[in-house]
Amino acid sequence: MSLLSEGSDPYRFGTEAFYAAIGRSFVAMCAVVPFLFLIEAVDQGLAFGLDPAAGIIPQRLDGLDGVFFSPFLHHGFDHLYSNSIPLILLGTFVLAAGVRRFLWSTLIIILISGLGTWFTGSPNSIVVGASGVIFGYFGILLTRGIVERSWWNFAVVLLVGLLYGWQLVGILPTDERISWQSHLFGLLGGAVAAIVFRRRQPGLGGSHYSDSTRIFG
Repeated sequence: MSLLSEGSDPYRFGTEAFYAAIGRSFVAMCAVVPFLFLIEAVDQGLAFGLDPAAGIIPQRLDGLDGVFFSPFLHHGFDHLYSNSIPLILLGTFVLAAGVRRFLWSTLIIILISGLGTWFTGSPNSIVVGASGVIFGYFGILLTRGIVERSWWNFAVVLLVGLLYGWQLVGILPTDERISWQSHLFGLLGGAVAAIVFRRRQPGLGGSHYSDSTRIFG
């Protein structure tokens, strides 16, 4: 007998599974940040020069590999500190909806944010940082609230907006030191990921996407 009925969502808001998923996701995201600090510490301590070597250099072929590597690099610890809390907060709620959705969504965000920055950024710049991914997670939660009619996603977006709403102007070209392109394309990448990997409502046609394993006995 299946423990999960067809079309059910074991991670819906208010269930024990939901709160357990939130807890596990928070721990996982908290483990990511020390890894980023370790990379920055090694880069600065050993003077590897990872930013110019592995950051995005727009419109140059030797800077294209930065699309994949730049989210793990930062321009100093202050830059990393400013990204850490929103990365943990937003990443927790995105990850809580399922590991596979999280991984594939993050890949889409990295590709769209990175390629968009590479095509449209200044060739005289080097772009590093996880802010494109952060804006992507924000885009996921906002778009999920619309396409999945999820009120708790809207609630998370509202909370983040109240805490970090001033940073949303980062999608506009207001400061030449900030890559607004990575923010804007990250937000768009998150919206695309939310649509591609959305959970379909029962009875509306199509398959019901879920990370859950169906158990029979």
